[in-house]
Amino acid sequence: MAAWVPLEHENQIFLELFDQDGLVVCARGLGIDRLLLRFLRLYCHPARLVLVLNTSPAEEVDLFTSAYTGVNERTFLAIKPDGVQRHLVGEIIWRFEKKGFKLVAMKLMQASEDLLKEHYISLRGLPFYTRLVKYMSSGPVVAMVWQGLEVVNTARTMIGETNPADSKPGTIRGDFCIEVGKNVIHGSDSVESAQREISLWFRTDELTCWEDSTEHWIYE
Repeated sequence: MAAWVPLEHENQIFLELFDQDGLVVCARGLGIDRLLLRFLRLYCHPARLVLVLNTSPAEEVDLFTSAYTGVNERTFLAIKPDGVQRHLVGEIIWRFEKKGFKLVAMKLMQASEDLLKEHYISLRGLPFYTRLVKYMSSGPVVAMVWQGLEVVNTARTMIGETNPADSKPGTIRGDFCIEVGKNVIHGSDSVESAQREISLWFRTDELTCWEDSTEHWIYE
């Protein structure tokens, strides 16, 4: 949630990061560029920010939204029950780590029917919807959030096509899947979908914000 209030000093930002227990971080008097590069990039989840700027509300929105873009972009991935049962969890995580993306949340869980119905709400009414929900609730899944530049599109490329038969060798589905109904992994198809799915599967306090010491070897 963002709020706009004029400040006395030009080009300054008052920023507070809250969690359920109250104020966690407070940064005063930081330039916008420095804030974006050092604070939003490393430590903050946008949904938990309160921004008070001496700029116009329009500029505030640009700053607020930017936390979802660039190196801060996040995507939701879920290793499906067949991927867990076939012991592919380590292999899949390894691929995204070696690519250079940062893991910010992960949990092994048995997804409820209600959660899955909400997750796949856009597919409701299609012939395979009921079967899909049943399959996804047939065993534990590994839900994850990954962060990095163009992570949504790149993750989709690394995963491969929905139909494994159309997926190229070297992709996850091209290497490990045969049938559409057992295609090992889900990945968000857009930044907007990622934001919705992350908020559906994770509480904000489950997203770990940390500084990756290898980041300067990955990004210019």
